[in-house]
Amino acid sequence: METKEQVLEAMKKAGEPLNTGKIVELTGLERKVVDKAMNELKAEGTIVSPRRCYWQPK
Repeated sequence: METKEQVLEAMKKAGEPLNTGKIVELTGLERKVVDKAMNELKAEGTIVSPRRCYWQPK
């Protein structure tokens, strides 16, 4: 599974907005890898931020 897919899947399973630290905890990936994947997802418009520093699928 691609990193972006893992991050997105973790967000969907949580059912609530997550911060980067929680995504790292849920996926077991390194923080820099999660940051990169999230930046790509943000650029694609796949995830949105309902409040500062928290993200969820669009």
